[in-house]
Amino acid sequence: MKVLVTGGLGYIGSHTVVSLLSAGHTVVVLDNLDNTRVEVLNALESLTLHKIPFYAADIRSSEALQHLFLKEEVEAVIHFAAKKSVSEALINPLMYFDHNVKGLLNILEACEKFKVSKFVFSSSCAVYGEPKQLPVDEQSPTQIALSPYGNTKRIGEEIVQEYSMLNRSFKSILLRYFNPVGAHASGLIGELPSGIPSNLMPFVAQSAAGLLGPVKVFGYDYNTPDATAIRDYIHVMDLAEAHVKSLEYLNKMNAKVEVFNVGSGIGYSVLQLLNTFQQVNKLKLNIEFAPRRKGDIEMIWADASKIRELMSWRSQRDLLEMCSSAWKWQQYVVNQRIK
Repeated sequence: MKVLVTGGLGYIGSHTVVSLLSAGHTVVVLDNLDNTRVEVLNALESLTLHKIPFYAADIRSSEALQHLFLKEEVEAVIHFAAKKSVSEALINPLMYFDHNVKGLLNILEACEKFKVSKFVFSSSCAVYGEPKQLPVDEQSPTQIALSPYGNTKRIGEEIVQEYSMLNRSFKSILLRYFNPVGAHASGLIGELPSGIPSNLMPFVAQSAAGLLGPVKVFGYDYNTPDATAIRDYIHVMDLAEAHVKSLEYLNKMNAKVEVFNVGSGIGYSVLQLLNTFQQVNKLKLNIEFAPRRKGDIEMIWADASKIRELMSWRSQRDLLEMCSSAWKWQQYVVNQRIK
């Protein structure tokens, strides 16, 4: 299929572009370059040996979307483009509703106008809030999230679900990501957010490279074995491959909309991740403990049996590979003087 990937030069989007091209799909990328760099496009074309049509545009611009859809005649959309920082969302919630909700509505309107009927939505385990039981499966209740970011994902899910049920030809898959980390095995693409990273792994890698100060562990009084928060970390390439599986599944699924958790199914504490990063990369991190942050949850990990059974997908890469690939990418960034 010819697939539009919104936010396709971002962290998860760029890795998904690689997987889509490897699977034989044609890809069109849209990105406003708000949290990435145009140089990622060069890396993708070098890595895949494909010329990738790219539109530097914002999903909030209906005119830009109409131009793209008119020119490219896409058959499916994978929608990543969104703001994603919990801490930033707490400071500027309206910006998050503007990008994440208005942008989604614009994409759906373009799909309707140009009769694009296959849609994969980038959601988040944040929709579960602080779960009452673990692991969480797709039937676990969604809750008012602890941050506006999480709420924009919950609202986005509701919009896509209702639209799918009311539009006769439209089918969608909602993928609830857990915590993507790591980088492509080549070391040519990875996570490099603008400014100071709000996610743990890029901060750890940049700290290890001497580009940032100590790694702060937010919360050291949780009711967990080592008193730090527990997350389900998943390698970004495993996550990317789940999107390829989702496109294949869309072609044969009977339901109008389906929801899938995408996680490893394993809960690792923050300290476990930091210790593994030090061990596998043979280095020492400067670690400091700090109070809990507003919006963070204590523990969450996935029951990913549904996607395993229906799509024959499972995570393949372990925490060691997540940590080693992230550091390989960071070394490439330093050596190439990428800023």
